[in-house]
Amino acid sequence: MKLLALLLFFAGATDRLGATEPFDTVITGGHIIDGTGSPWYAADVGIRAGRIAAIGELTGAPRRQTVAAAGRVVAPGFIDMLGQSELSILVEPRLPSKIFQGITTEITGEGSSVAPLNDTLVKLDKDNYAHYSLTPDWRTFREYFARLERQGMGINLASFVGATQVRRMVLGEEDVPPTPAQLETMKALVRAAMADGAVGVSSSLQYAPAPYAKTEELIALAAESARLGGIYATHMRSESDGIMTALAEVFRIATEAKTAVEIWHLKTAGRQNWGRMPEVIASINAARSRGLDIGADTYAYPAWFNGLSAYIPPWAHAGGDARLLERLQDPAVRTRLRAELSAAASDWDNEWHSIPGPESILIGVVQNPALRIWQGKTLADVANSWGKDPLDTLFDFLIADRAFTSVATFGMSEADILLALQQPWVAIDNDSEGTAPVGPLAKDHPHPRAYGTFPRILRKFVREDQVLTLPDAIRKFSALPAQRLRLADRGVLKVGLWADVVVFDPATIRDLATFEQPNQLARGMDYVFVNGVAVIAAGELTGALPGKVLRGPGWPSENPDR
Repeated sequence: MKLLALLLFFAGATDRLGATEPFDTVITGGHIIDGTGSPWYAADVGIRAGRIAAIGELTGAPRRQTVAAAGRVVAPGFIDMLGQSELSILVEPRLPSKIFQGITTEITGEGSSVAPLNDTLVKLDKDNYAHYSLTPDWRTFREYFARLERQGMGINLASFVGATQVRRMVLGEEDVPPTPAQLETMKALVRAAMADGAVGVSSSLQYAPAPYAKTEELIALAAESARLGGIYATHMRSESDGIMTALAEVFRIATEAKTAVEIWHLKTAGRQNWGRMPEVIASINAARSRGLDIGADTYAYPAWFNGLSAYIPPWAHAGGDARLLERLQDPAVRTRLRAELSAAASDWDNEWHSIPGPESILIGVVQNPALRIWQGKTLADVANSWGKDPLDTLFDFLIADRAFTSVATFGMSEADILLALQQPWVAIDNDSEGTAPVGPLAKDHPHPRAYGTFPRILRKFVREDQVLTLPDAIRKFSALPAQRLRLADRGVLKVGLWADVVVFDPATIRDLATFEQPNQLARGMDYVFVNGVAVIAAGELTGALPGKVLRGPGWPSENPDR
């Protein structure tokens, strides 16, 4: 009885203390969809000092501002399970393409990550930094995160350390295995990145030099991350003909590294693989039933977006882009490439053989200003204009753009996309950097998912097609990714958690970005709060930069702000 009385006393004291302090914001009259998948309920939400301070009947409670949300949904901010904003956030820290979708947190670092860096890699990647007019003044995650915090940012950001990145640090661009000593150096780089706040280790195994890594190398790096509480995320070795073999590798890594795994942008690519998603889902469900912690995510568009150089087999990339460009100018190499790209069977993911033709490849981002006239046009358009066959056009375009070009490729079926989206363990990724329709980033022609992924799902799959419920979609946007990344203080509307909150009308929210005109902000977000501060208010950008670096479990425990 004494203990109960004491607890009641402290509870009452807390209530009285809260009552004397005004809320910074009270969101009134909305339909609360809390992120757990539960149906909506009616309540007010009080925000104070960056966190959710109260949920309930708050009429008359003192506050500095009121947001009237009658007829609106109030939900947790959306978590992008794979963004690519590590450099673009340094150019446009508000990231309007993200926040107008309701994204309040991005996870980045796909195989290649922003750190660790050395002078050799900075020189090799000079074209990439030049594209953003950036000089990388960091070498570690700790230094990069410090730069972000000095600058400020419109969303929260966390990052994986890339297995490709640590491989390049130690082995360069060559197709060689690490010696035992070199592998120990790579493992030490993973440990250092985890101590700096990385959330795990990642791979992107279709893009050189990543394919040169054997499974044992990946297991060693993933195990190092797992020992520090991180997870392993992967763009698998194949998303096409070899997808079942790639899944078997994922399951082996999960088992031997004792790690949770996130499969990025789950798909069955290429027309010859349409209809294989049930097989893929069954395989993952079987692995989960054996106790493996396997999850995945999707951006739910029928086209992917990657480097045009991904159409070239891995052997031709050995030594880096400079060697690739030399090879592409060698007639004998072109003859070999032409034969390999035209072959039905290969030991690598031959995307050229998977598409109907060059009309399925849409030129996106280029580095060479002279090639910008082709952004938004197909490779077939370029071939017709240049009077060349499609493969010579592919090779020559890569040479002209120094292997920089990114393209959208139409190669997925809507039925497979929907089946993946409906799985309870599938979250959502944007798989695009944050950008803006005006300013220096507007020169690019991105995939429309850069602006539209989350609103498109709400419009198409929830409102129009009614194949997802709104609470289930919100769960995929918030609580599920927070659980996958161990973000214990985000992803759900609950008292005490950080106030990443969106307010929108489910009847009107929509994407506007298209493949032809991608640089269009989504519409329908009335308010977006990041750590309790509005980055969108009454549908307009505020310019506030309240985002935080979200550090992973290896970050020392004496630093509580993650």
